[in-house]
Amino acid sequence: MKIWVDADACPVAIKEIIFRAADRTATETTLVANHYLKVPPSKVIRSIVVSSGFDVADDHIASSVNKGDLVVTNDIPLADEVITLGCHVINTRGEKLSKENIKSRLNIRDFMDTMRASGVQTGGPAPLSQRERQAFANQLDRLLAQARV
Repeated sequence: MKIWVDADACPVAIKEIIFRAADRTATETTLVANHYLKVPPSKVIRSIVVSSGFDVADDHIASSVNKGDLVVTNDIPLADEVITLGCHVINTRGEKLSKENIKSRLNIRDFMDTMRASGVQTGGPAPLSQRERQAFANQLDRLLAQARV
């Protein structure tokens, strides 16, 4: 299993959790973004800078993953695409996305896009809580432990 991080909007606290887990488990980890990202010196962690543009980082991740890899993203269409390819997906709040729940998430996303397009102010997501950080760390540890079995 490799870890792929859709890093453009990934919170610093979540990246730090990923860095510690990757080093602890010696899991190859790649952060993909359209700007330079500082990553700690590590034999297993690297970052890739892709060109700016709509979904360029997502497209790079989707074309690079292998079945069984883990993708960390809040991007629902990317999650749907890599789940179809056989990857594991968790968002930065620690929720595991799967074949069982991704279609409903896509429907909600599309509905919210329609609402915003019609002028409804929907607001952004709430700040990441300590409980959500812990949920992310726990879910990441579970998936990495399952991959080792």
